[in-house]
Amino acid sequence: MDSSLIQTIAVYALPVIFAITLHEAAHGYVARLLGDNTAYMMGRVSFNPMRHIDPLGTIAIPLLLYFATGGAFMFGYAKPVPVAFSNLRNPRWGSLWVALAGPVCNFAQALLWGFIGVGLSLMSVDEPFFSRMAGAGVSVNLVLGIINLFPLPPLDGGRVVMALLPPRQSIGLARLEPYGFFIVMALVITGVLTRFWLRPLMSLGYDALTAILTPFVSLFN
Repeated sequence: MDSSLIQTIAVYALPVIFAITLHEAAHGYVARLLGDNTAYMMGRVSFNPMRHIDPLGTIAIPLLLYFATGGAFMFGYAKPVPVAFSNLRNPRWGSLWVALAGPVCNFAQALLWGFIGVGLSLMSVDEPFFSRMAGAGVSVNLVLGIINLFPLPPLDGGRVVMALLPPRQSIGLARLEPYGFFIVMALVITGVLTRFWLRPLMSLGYDALTAILTPFVSLFN
């Protein structure tokens, strides 16, 4: 196996695994806070990646998409955390917060990786591997958070929209859920989702991170 390929896998392995698995753990944690213990009882409210890893969605698909697109796109999924929305104290608004928990967790991780990258630079740690891993952590989490906010079920953005819509329209949107993943993949393959959703929001995400990290950097300069 080519050494550059091994290094790329090593750089992305931790960011991808934690981005995907903590995303799912966040859903279960918020669901428990709001009244549903299903995920907790099944041991899925955990920061242990091994409880969430899906061999296909967490490892194979992200690597395949990364190399198929020359590093331009990476997406994956973990074992979905079971949530009984009817158990939530307020099923409608509870489902909204449970859905948002995953992307918010990813944006928090992107910020954390950003701080790690800045910290390495400020400490003059001249090790490209760790700098690349920090950059990968930022990009992977931004991509995962933004893709999941796309307003189509079963993605988290679709569940958010379903909670906001009147019941009749929400039921209509829910009917798309069995086909949602295939629709998203088709939009990715054709470049529509990347051009009109991912790239603009990624740019905003990087701008927001820069705005947050710049004052931190200035304190040590």
